[in-house]
Amino acid sequence: MRVALVHDYLNEYGGAERVLEALAEMWPEAPIYTAFAVPNSSAVKAFGGKKIITSWFQNIPLYNKLYSPLRFFIPWIWESFNLSEYDLVITSASWYITKGLGKKEICYCHTPPRWLYGYETSIAWKKYWPVRIYATIVGHFLRMYDFSQAQKVGVFVANSKNVAERIKKFYRRDAIVIYPPVEMPRVTAKKEGYYLIVSRLVGGKGIEMAIVAAKKYGFKLKIAGEFAGWKKIKEVETLGRVTEEEKAKLMTEAKGFLVLERDVDFGITPVEAQMCGTPVIAFNGGGYRESVIDGKTGVLFDDYSVEGLGEAIKRFENLKFDARNLKRHAQKFSKKVFQDKMKKLCQSYLK
Repeated sequence: MRVALVHDYLNEYGGAERVLEALAEMWPEAPIYTAFAVPNSSAVKAFGGKKIITSWFQNIPLYNKLYSPLRFFIPWIWESFNLSEYDLVITSASWYITKGLGKKEICYCHTPPRWLYGYETSIAWKKYWPVRIYATIVGHFLRMYDFSQAQKVGVFVANSKNVAERIKKFYRRDAIVIYPPVEMPRVTAKKEGYYLIVSRLVGGKGIEMAIVAAKKYGFKLKIAGEFAGWKKIKEVETLGRVTEEEKAKLMTEAKGFLVLERDVDFGITPVEAQMCGTPVIAFNGGGYRESVIDGKTGVLFDDYSVEGLGEAIKRFENLKFDARNLKRHAQKFSKKVFQDKMKKLCQSYLK
């Protein structure tokens, strides 16, 4: 069986790339088709031994800076690939409308493009009125293209019930839910008295709110993650990008793990924290409702404000959590579970 994997683009390594990595392990001979791949980026390094096939867009000067403003090229980027020779195409789809590309296709949808359907994005790219006009015009045609491509997909797989509802709403298609794979190195470390955030430093993650709350309520906060356009933060300890081993140690040591995005698609990091035996404080929205059990593996809160987070911290401090229960719960989202379910789905689909 000839299998091809298709992914938005290879630049930063995040949750979507982790899914792609798990799929590439299942089909080690499968080439990875992508709009572009930035040399020496964290994503490209993760797939160093794989055959990566990029589109013509790779040849545009400054393509890695222009892929967002030139998003109207998306249909021509994907139409430049001929995948008809493959028995199965698995697309890993997020904001670059990576779907509808194979005669037999399973689309693992991280989310319908957030920027197309009014969801908050990490960068406020529509801040200026000329861009808003551009987005309105281009967005109209790309929504039609996105809907059309979605109808060509054989089977939709959603990374959460939350995303499955979006697929039903925007594409009028049903989706099977298979949670993304989570795997953490095993480390031994003692608990310390700090709270932790692991995230790229971009907008929409609630990082500003956490910093203000830490100062107001006097709790120690550490933030690990790449600076993405932010200036240095002086109020709390920032660690920059960390290795998987360093992240596991930080999560294991942390008293609690904070995730504060308002409408997250799924969110892998809270599961990683629970896998390390650390409970989570999360905003009660999006995929966090599916990975955090209120009062048992963490605390969910509704008041999205500094004061709301402060109250959640107070409640958290008065609860006791069993690390064994946290780790047991997190195993429901393991890489083995993901790969077993994807394998069964593929076998069933190709019968």
